Amino acid sequence: MRFYDRETEINVLRENELQSRRSAVFTVLMGRKRVGKTTLITTALKDFDYAYLFVSKDSEAVLCHKFQQTLDEQLGIRVYGTISHFRDLFEIIMKESLNRHFTIILDEFQTLYKVNPAIFSEIQDLWDRYHRDSHLYLITSGSIQSLMKRIFENENEPLYGRPTSKMTLQPFTINVMKEIFRDHCPEYKNEDLLCLYMITGGVAKYIELLMDAGCYTKEKMLNYVCRPDSYFLSEGRDIMNQEFSDESATYFSILQLIAGGMTKRSDIDGAMQKDMGVYLQNLEKNYLMVSRQKPLLSKPNSKVTAYEISDQFLRFWFRFVWPYQSLVERRQLVLLRQNMGQHYEQFTGRTLEQYFQAEAMETGQYTVVGNWWDRKGENEIDMIALNEFDHTGIVAEIKRNPRKISLAELQQKVSNLPQQTFGDYSLSIRGLSIENM
Repeated sequence: MRFYDRETEINVLRENELQSRRSAVFTVLMGRKRVGKTTLITTALKDFDYAYLFVSKDSEAVLCHKFQQTLDEQLGIRVYGTISHFRDLFEIIMKESLNRHFTIILDEFQTLYKVNPAIFSEIQDLWDRYHRDSHLYLITSGSIQSLMKRIFENENEPLYGRPTSKMTLQPFTINVMKEIFRDHCPEYKNEDLLCLYMITGGVAKYIELLMDAGCYTKEKMLNYVCRPDSYFLSEGRDIMNQEFSDESATYFSILQLIAGGMTKRSDIDGAMQKDMGVYLQNLEKNYLMVSRQKPLLSKPNSKVTAYEISDQFLRFWFRFVWPYQSLVERRQLVLLRQNMGQHYEQFTGRTLEQYFQAEAMETGQYTVVGNWWDRKGENEIDMIALNEFDHTGIVAEIKRNPRKISLAELQQKVSNLPQQTFGDYSLSIRGLSIENM
């Protein structure tokens, strides 16, 4: 699959590269695994001099030896003798950058925690000493977002406040997913697009796997997921094990409950038979895996909330793969595939809502997009998209089957919206189905 989109991010990286010719620039690039961070960096900087240093889980001495070789091969920086401490190697890099301009890419930067946590303080010390006269473009990229946030956004950490720029690479937008699908299969159907969105959520690697395998229909995509050699069967566990160092079983259980439709805090506590508040807060704030949904424009302290898995692939994996690990281990994948087919339409009802909400936000016409429901759960609106500047918006009922949409019922729900928050808005109503994708 060819390289798609990312024009804005490429321009930022290239502008930073040009700026670093005058004075050092320190860029942090974050984003979930497989979203395309490494490909973005190497594509943006393909015409410039750089050394790509991948931080593997080796000893510090072995890592330094690998880096020595790479610096020599890719930038001609000859390091004599044996370097066993990252500090010594990084000081050589900083000193070299006083006299010449180049780029250093440290990929999977957060892995340095396992190599030697003191390295971050050493980088801080050397950066503070040399960067004012340096011409280095330093890029640190990481996919374990909880650790990357800790390294760079925790004020007690040594590298807090050091980066010149920070970016979080997001999955592809819906328009880009459509472009990719059109290039590979111009006659694709909306059901196929919905399935692609459900499985991949716009993550570049997942889309590439399906497109390269010629999986252009819903049936072929689901079949591919359930193949004996499927990348997707273990991917969710691989992501989770990287993020969670301890108590992973509790987090797996909570995410399985949410994916299965148990979204209220009280229900989750009841199922787990203890208070899950700390775990839910960690999943929301530190791991960025769940989001807490509230009725749109509700007060910040509103207790009417529901939890949802933010990542489309993890939402799919925790619903259809993780609960049936025994089938995966026994290679009874035909049964796994049958279960996906039986529950697909019910599951993708909410996926379709998320699709249209994401698409509405991507248009740039609305400042807030979400759901609305009252305390009793009697009046639920699938999507409200508002422009808070001109006080206009849309209210939509979203159903897979357009024949099940009732605009009269939707108008009645709109009349029940609280006037103190929605009274100033001019709202139009519409029905959205799979036909409108």
